Amino acid sequence: MDPITLTGRVVTLREFRADDAAAVLCVVGDERVTRWLSFDSRDAAGAAAMVDRAITRAQMAPRTEYYLAVTILPDGELVGFVRLGLDGVRAAKLGYAVAADHWGRGYAGDAARVLVQFGFQDLGLHRISAAIGPNNEASIRVAKRLGMSYEGRIRDHVYTNGTWRDSLLYSVLEHEWPPTTDSGE
Repeated sequence: MDPITLTGRVVTLREFRADDAAAVLCVVGDERVTRWLSFDSRDAAGAAAMVDRAITRAQMAPRTEYYLAVTILPDGELVGFVRLGLDGVRAAKLGYAVAADHWGRGYAGDAARVLVQFGFQDLGLHRISAAIGPNNEASIRVAKRLGMSYEGRIRDHVYTNGTWRDSLLYSVLEHEWPPTTDSGE
């Protein structure tokens, strides 16, 4: 498959490159960000390994994951990542993260919206879900703006930062897309 590039209102999603490791470290090396994710903070070697794995998985056939860099327009600065992990028949799990210094600018919402659109329109998905930490109000707002419905709580779903954490499960189905009130983030 050809490399993916998707453009939203304020972000562009693209495949990771080997030289993205330093920018990724600004996201995954920051505890302000990783406190909301399903993994602990990474060091420089961990960030580089993460990028290498994303590049390798992007070349798999069939592709089981779309893990893309979130860059901002117009200069292309990498500020985060977004992921669709295909998990079953026409289903995927959505995840996203943006560097703390770029929070509140609509980047996560735009990136997630663009990737969900790609999932339904180009990949022919039927269902996309997101598991979100109960205290991550910003991410819950993104899920709701995507038209996702709350399905319930997954108890002790993620072990991160030395403790078990519940997740709130949200999903959107293909016939519910696009949401009627998409106001961005």
